[in-house]
Amino acid sequence: MTNFARSLAAAGLRSRAGATRFSLAAVLGCLLALVVTAPAAAIVTEVGGTSVGLEPRTSVFQEGNAGTFANTNGNAVLHGTNVYPVYWDPQNTFGEHHEWMTLIDTFFQRLGAASGRLDDIFSPLGQYRDRSNQGATYSTDFKGAYTDFKAYPAAGCTDPNPFEAGAVTCLTDAQLRAELQSYVGREGLPTGMNTVYYVILPPGVTLCLDAAATHCSDFTATAAEQKAEERGSPSYEQSFCSYHGDINPHNASEGDASTIIYGAIPWTAGTLGLGLFSPPASPSSSEYPLLPGRYYEQGFDCQDGGWNAETGKVRFEQPRGLSKEEEEILKEEGKHTEAERKALEERRYFEGPHQEEPNQEGKDEPGDFSAGLADLTINQIAVEQADIVTDPLLNAWHDSEGHEAIDLCRNTFGAVIKGNSGGSGVVGDLETQAGTLYNTVIGAEENRGDYYVNNVFSLSGVKCVGGTSMVPRFTAPNPVNAGETVGFDGMESSVGLLEGFGFAPSGPPTKTYATFTWNFGDGTEAKGFAPGSPVCEAPWLSPCAGSVFHTYAYGGTYAAKLTVTDIAGNTSSETHTVTVAGPPAPGTPGATGSGAAGPGAAGAGATGSGTGTGTGKGAGKGAPAQPGKPVATASVISHSLKTAVKKGVAVAYSVNEQVTGRFEVLIAKSLANKLKISGTPATGLPAGSAPELVIGKAILVTTKGGHSIEHVMLSKSASTRLRHAHKAQLMLRLIVRNAGSTPLSTTVISAATLVG
Repeated sequence: MTNFARSLAAAGLRSRAGATRFSLAAVLGCLLALVVTAPAAAIVTEVGGTSVGLEPRTSVFQEGNAGTFANTNGNAVLHGTNVYPVYWDPQNTFGEHHEWMTLIDTFFQRLGAASGRLDDIFSPLGQYRDRSNQGATYSTDFKGAYTDFKAYPAAGCTDPNPFEAGAVTCLTDAQLRAELQSYVGREGLPTGMNTVYYVILPPGVTLCLDAAATHCSDFTATAAEQKAEERGSPSYEQSFCSYHGDINPHNASEGDASTIIYGAIPWTAGTLGLGLFSPPASPSSSEYPLLPGRYYEQGFDCQDGGWNAETGKVRFEQPRGLSKEEEEILKEEGKHTEAERKALEERRYFEGPHQEEPNQEGKDEPGDFSAGLADLTINQIAVEQADIVTDPLLNAWHDSEGHEAIDLCRNTFGAVIKGNSGGSGVVGDLETQAGTLYNTVIGAEENRGDYYVNNVFSLSGVKCVGGTSMVPRFTAPNPVNAGETVGFDGMESSVGLLEGFGFAPSGPPTKTYATFTWNFGDGTEAKGFAPGSPVCEAPWLSPCAGSVFHTYAYGGTYAAKLTVTDIAGNTSSETHTVTVAGPPAPGTPGATGSGAAGPGAAGAGATGSGTGTGTGKGAGKGAPAQPGKPVATASVISHSLKTAVKKGVAVAYSVNEQVTGRFEVLIAKSLANKLKISGTPATGLPAGSAPELVIGKAILVTTKGGHSIEHVMLSKSASTRLRHAHKAQLMLRLIVRNAGSTPLSTTVISAATLVG
């Protein structure tokens, strides 16, 4: 039993064995005999002294280890790329099939035009940072393509399986590097860590990593393997689809101005519909008359390996079940013509593994059906682009086995869309033998194209993604009164790149998270980590801002804005209008001198955490307004720790004029650590002060001078821990600012010991 057949048996999947006595059985046998192991792809490897990021054919690819995927030393990634495609094609094969060049060059152009788009398949790459703490930002500039007509050197290797007609030569990586260096020099082109060259080779040119031809873009198999369409020969298992490398004359670990970064793109798209080249014929068989040479014509093993991407699961493409009418055609000899029987067999055959060509144009100018072969080359370019920007010198982002950013998601083609050229993509077209599925749209709005491109690995959630999800959402509260505490909940938002790794100038990488920034429209902001971040449980690192509370001091209409910044630096915002009932701010047309008082407030027009009316018992006139800083006093009037935990810290205060401000209850960080109390670090303390944490807050808003009492509620963490304490030394801080044209502030600090 073949490897694939074993995997089918293990999964409980069975073919329709014995459904017919005719050649359909042979066809199905060929499909089920394909050797395809678990999908897994470019691997950092060394062959003959040359290190490259290699993209093996899919059926020999081994799964990577996502748990070890890292860039421990913070080695260089690319922060934007200038891209130069180079067609090394002295025989002008690409020129004779200019559709290939047009499709490939247009892809590069659209890739550049789409830079920065969140819905693009390359947008997640910005999460991969280096020691500069900058990510491999999706910023690509297409600098135009060029055809290099320099003659090929004498073959540096022996092609394992040359075309019967149209074989050109066999080049080694050393020969490719030599020509690239010569080309860059004679044309005066740039080098360095922000330029990438893609050397693209035509059909008939085989590329090998070494002169011994142990690892090549071509492969061979025995006659028996070809007949059964098995893909397990040693030659096949060591073959590759593409690779990337670097020419680094000074061996600079971070690269330098002389470094050349390149991607090698040999022709591994197969020859479906291509009349110019003829692949070696498969063994002839009366039971296998359909497509001689199919074994080498197909390029699906350098695309998605023949997996059915529409199911949302890793499942090998298989023929559908026969209808009753179709069963009759195959069973009853004499009632149907041989042409009908063959047409049915052929159609069923194309339901098996096949490549996808979303840009197939039908019959092209040379008179064949090969234009869509460019789509397989485009997929290889996309794979290498993702791996190059995240691991340009083969020492940055990969796992312990050398798998790079694309490798951990090999054969993952998310969000697959039905074919756009008349076919469903599930069944190969009878003319081209290829499907037309596409899974991503790339380019600017006015010029976007459809492509079938491999997804990339994301550190956030350890998953494969085809773009970046970033949708800030919150629902504005209503009604809202001045001085009232209302909630703003950003947990409605969708953030795809929530967590990743950041770098300091030295030391190992540390976890970092997306951030939320709230602008409430009244001149105040709140900022912190986004929902889902574990550090939200440790406010001393950073406050959480997934959900926040806010108090508007005055009535009016405000534009509340939530801005999300993910770990790749992508940002997006959402704004809603909040209407606040209450007196407008002083100086606003229609404002009056009367103010709102907090519940139980004693005159002074003070508000704590709510609003109220009336002057209140014990209201004072307060000191007349004076130029300069406001005058204020504040002290704790209840020293019961139990009462403070339940009802808040009772504070008596006075101000001499209209002010806005806040109360803060502080605790020494050393005591907080001992009691395991968390809080936000207090800022603005006098120089030399011991560190303090803020464990309680309340807002103060007055419309005139006076005095009152406010209860400052403690945080949940502080209340839980202090409930069991016998004594606690706290600090009270009141910060107020007056309402002049140039507001001035005053800070009042007092100490208090609370006893349980």
